[in-house]
Amino acid sequence: MAEPRHIAVIDVGKTNAKVVLFDMEAQAEIASRARRNQPLQGRYSHFDVDGLFDFITRSLGEIQAANGIDAISITTHGACFALLDANGELVLPVMDYEDAQPDALDADYRQLRPLFAETGSPRLPMGLNAGAMLHWQMRTFPKEFARAASIVPWPQYWAYRLTGVLATEATSLGVHTDLWNPHEGRYSSLVTALGWERLMPDLRPASDVLGPVLPELAEKLGLPLGIPVHSGLHDSNASLLPHLLSRQAPFSVLSTGTWVVTLSVGGRDIAYDEARDVLINVNARGMKTPSARFMGGRAFELLEADGKAAITEEERRRVLRDRIMVLPSWPCGSGPFPHSEGYWVGEPATPGEKLYAVSLYLAMMAKVTLDLVGAEGDVVVEGPFAVNRDFLDMLASLTGHYPVVGEGRLTGTSFGAACLALGDRTLPLDGAPSEVVEPDPEHLAYAAAWLDLAGKS
Repeated sequence: MAEPRHIAVIDVGKTNAKVVLFDMEAQAEIASRARRNQPLQGRYSHFDVDGLFDFITRSLGEIQAANGIDAISITTHGACFALLDANGELVLPVMDYEDAQPDALDADYRQLRPLFAETGSPRLPMGLNAGAMLHWQMRTFPKEFARAASIVPWPQYWAYRLTGVLATEATSLGVHTDLWNPHEGRYSSLVTALGWERLMPDLRPASDVLGPVLPELAEKLGLPLGIPVHSGLHDSNASLLPHLLSRQAPFSVLSTGTWVVTLSVGGRDIAYDEARDVLINVNARGMKTPSARFMGGRAFELLEADGKAAITEEERRRVLRDRIMVLPSWPCGSGPFPHSEGYWVGEPATPGEKLYAVSLYLAMMAKVTLDLVGAEGDVVVEGPFAVNRDFLDMLASLTGHYPVVGEGRLTGTSFGAACLALGDRTLPLDGAPSEVVEPDPEHLAYAAAWLDLAGKS
């Protein structure tokens, strides 16, 4: 059977949702649709499942009509699970992990959750530990939770909506959920203690074809019968997958977006510091992957930097000379400085100075996460930060290597999910290794001052 050529990817990020079509022969994105993923309010903040499904199916129909689709794959943000009844209907809305209500049961949950040594999952606020979110739903809505027949990760929920086949998958289970033991490749003691193991569907690899698109849905959308739907995976691991298929360890990937997730493959042995948002991810090959995170994209929004501002050399010199700085954390509560409230040192006089100082902050935070996960070798930057030259220049000074920039047509979250249709085939990616550079002394002096202040905050 010929390999599928046109792979449609459903990519549900925390901020935006997309449906993207890749031509795997040309190694190019050839169609894309996007919408904001705005949570709804009610008993708690939750995702607009109906609106998202309408967007997904409408986009698949339009892309099929214009280009044709051979297979479908899925990637989503983590910390998100759907509770389904025996008929496959939601028993509760799909909760937004930024809702803080699970914190009300923090003391009770801490008595139940496994140790970091078992799960590689640090205790995080709000619903960022999916176990805490599910525990809160169970305690707060016991009648509804009692009707749950399945606990389904977010990528596999959308696969279920398309195929009618229930599954679960390790990259979504292994991303700071408290639900997975990555050392032994099985559910954690929390799942057993709360009796949730019976609610977990069959564990399937991310690349598995769960089934074809349901015939009635395929007919409605104008899709040919039999289009396969792959199980799907967590978005940061989707960004990592093309490099697992193409690069030799050691290397690291900075997957940038709402979250900046740093994933290290084959780096130094480290002592995991759970207090600094360091964790163990599970990649698409089932391997433990040291990871660290901070909300870089969200920080950019909160700091209101004008991403289109033209920065002059004089503005750069003033920021570096006068030590105009953004100190962590934006927002407070996660990342390598979780207990620090973000603030400015000095005041930028122009939009260009503000954008430059914010870019330096993001580079400093990225370097801290690289150190925390023991990163060695090439540093690959994926996502929107890959086009921020000032971010890249500062990161190059801090690491001594100019980062490899993920090419939009070949890498990134959506393309990584499309690679699930390739199995384990080696993927030839363009791009040279990291370029060795001479660090900029002004960058290094600024970084030393920033680290000193960040350590005191």
